[in-house]
Amino acid sequence: MQAFAYAAPRTVDEAVSLLAQHGERARVLAGGTDILVQLREGKRTVDLLVDIKHIPEVNQLTYTPGEGLRLGAAVPCHKIYEQAEVAAAYPGLIDAVSLIGGIQIQGRATVGGNLCNASPAADTIPALIVHRATCLIAGPQGTREVAVEQFCTGPGETVLQPGELLLALHLPPPPPHFGAYYLRFTPRNEMDIAVVGVGASVVLHEDHTRFASARIALGAVAPTPLLASEAGEVLTDKVISEEHIQQAAEAAQAVARPIDDMRGTAEYRRHLVGVLTRRALRGAVERAKKEA
Repeated sequence: MQAFAYAAPRTVDEAVSLLAQHGERARVLAGGTDILVQLREGKRTVDLLVDIKHIPEVNQLTYTPGEGLRLGAAVPCHKIYEQAEVAAAYPGLIDAVSLIGGIQIQGRATVGGNLCNASPAADTIPALIVHRATCLIAGPQGTREVAVEQFCTGPGETVLQPGELLLALHLPPPPPHFGAYYLRFTPRNEMDIAVVGVGASVVLHEDHTRFASARIALGAVAPTPLLASEAGEVLTDKVISEEHIQQAAEAAQAVARPIDDMRGTAEYRRHLVGVLTRRALRGAVERAKKEA
C-alpha cells in the first residue's frame, strides 16, 4: 500500500478545510471498507485520508414519525437495522444494508460510504432512491442538498466538489399505505456484487386495490444507479394486477442500459430487470398492505 497522511478532524469545518487544501488528492474515510481495499490494490492513490468518524454530525441516527430519518454519513449499517422503528418505516433500506458484505463488514461499512463510492452496483443506492432520500453536503460555500438519484455522475464519480463531504442522508417519513422492497441477483448468496439490483416503493390507495404512486430504481444496469421514472408512472392510479406490474417491468427494462461483462451479458441483465422488478413490486405491495 502506498504511503499517505492521515487526519482525524473533530469538526465539519476542519474536515472541509483539509479536503479543500488537498483537493482531488484527499479522500474521506468513514467505514473504510471500500477506500482501504482500493488503496491496498493500487486502484486509487491519495495524499491524505480524512477520518470523519470523530465528527458528531456524521454519527447521528435520529428518527421521528414527523421528521423522518436523518442518517449520518459515518453511521455503520448494523446500527440501522438494530433500530426497530427505523426498520419498520424503511424496509427497503433494511433489505439493502443487510446485504452489504457479511456481519463483520456491516459493523464498519456505512450507507454514506456506499453512496460516495458510487459503484453502479451499490446495493443501498436504489433503496435510497425509492425512499426519496436526499443528501446533505457540506463544503467551503456552506451546505447544499441533492437528491440521491442525482448524486452519482459515473462509476466512482459524484457531484462532490473539492472540499465537500457528505454529512448525512435524510429520508422523509413514509406516507400511509406505503411499502418498499429491495432485492438483487448475485451468483452467490452473500458477500457478492449485484449482477442486477432493483428497488421498488409503492403508495396504495386506502382500499388497497390501486396504486397511488410508485418508484422503481435499478442498479448495475447503467453507469450510475437509475430512477426508472417511467416505470413508476405506469402504475399511477392503476388497479393492482399482474398485467400492470408486467407493464412496469417492461418500462424498467426499456430504460436499463446494461453492458456485457464477466458477470453477465446485457441481454441477461435486461431479463433480470424484468424479473426483479416484478418481484420487488409484489414485495412492496405486500408490505404496504401489512402497514394498514
